[in-house]
Amino acid sequence: MTDPVPPVIRIDFPSGEEEVRHGPSVVEVREAALAALGTGRAAPPGETDAGAGDTPGEGAELSVTFLTAESMRALNRDYHGVDDLTDVLAFGLGEDPLVGDIYISPEAAEASARELGLDPAAEILRLVIHGVLHLLGHDHPEGEARYASPMFELQERLLARLLAEFRGRA
Repeated sequence: MTDPVPPVIRIDFPSGEEEVRHGPSVVEVREAALAALGTGRAAPPGETDAGAGDTPGEGAELSVTFLTAESMRALNRDYHGVDDLTDVLAFGLGEDPLVGDIYISPEAAEASARELGLDPAAEILRLVIHGVLHLLGHDHPEGEARYASPMFELQERLLARLLAEFRGRA
């Protein structure tokens, strides 16, 4: 029997910056990705126990890349045909083991956080979790219904747990 292969999570910042201004630490970004990976794959429609027996996140390889607003808008335009800035994009590159890239615009996240009266660092962690959940097969409807979806409920539970853990360490 072989030992489980731990997930590999790479984190890249724009222009070689070591962290996002006003954002979470590298450790917090990694922990947010690991927390979401720990939920396992979403069940396909009509099933209730996707990934039963699997070690969540085993062998996963993820990259979380922070992009400038200009680069994020170009990525959204080139891959989704939407010429507008978005806060997070996730691209699955393989399913077994899970391989994927998550791109986050700190500028878009900070703008959303200001508009909603939220902490910018917590908003960035929310986007990391959101991206990983999409890679795991979770989805949500568009519009206001998205906020009542199982994916968003899971995302918010994970975020609340992480923020409580981070506050407990301070």
